[in-house]
Amino acid sequence: MNKGLLLVISAPSGGGKGTILKELFAQDENLRLSVSATTRSPRPGEEHGKQYYFLSREEFEGLIQEGKMLEHAEYVGNYYGTPRQPVEDWMEQGHDVVLEIEVKGGAQVKQLMPECVSIFILPPSMKVLEKRLRGRGTEEEETIQKRLAKAREEIPHAKDYDYIVYNDALEDAVSDLRAIIQAEKLRFCRNTNSIERVLEDAETVC
Repeated sequence: MNKGLLLVISAPSGGGKGTILKELFAQDENLRLSVSATTRSPRPGEEHGKQYYFLSREEFEGLIQEGKMLEHAEYVGNYYGTPRQPVEDWMEQGHDVVLEIEVKGGAQVKQLMPECVSIFILPPSMKVLEKRLRGRGTEEEETIQKRLAKAREEIPHAKDYDYIVYNDALEDAVSDLRAIIQAEKLRFCRNTNSIERVLEDAETVC
């Protein structure tokens, strides 16, 4: 059994990442979504290990010091990050693990695990992105403008990723993601034992 892939997937707010991943997971039962850790208190209905791993500040900082966090950041007085062990356990079991993450966290993961496959999801244009944000009908104008400004900061980082997927049509974006995963699984560096297995079979036949 080959080791699973680590997929780092980023997109600007409104880029449609959540919708794409929901469809991708529906089509591929081998995928696992990484669960983040946080030091904030659980909200009603949240469970440890499901929405988040809820840790004390001391526990979280201990994981950082021991190199057991793939990435982390502090926001409004609380830590958020990705524990390394659950991700590696799933990969050893042959599962492909998705990290749905922003660009700063993605850069940290790439540094610690350069073998990861990084994918940036781009909207067709800023006009389409703005239309999607307004189409939600759930946010004030000030919030929309902040999200657009944040997107303009994040999109240039797409050049640091291995692949670009354009989210123009959902079906095409999901198909492109599946193609990337399949192509990565066929890379020789992930199949170094293949030649030996073939030659062993040949020797058996002889």
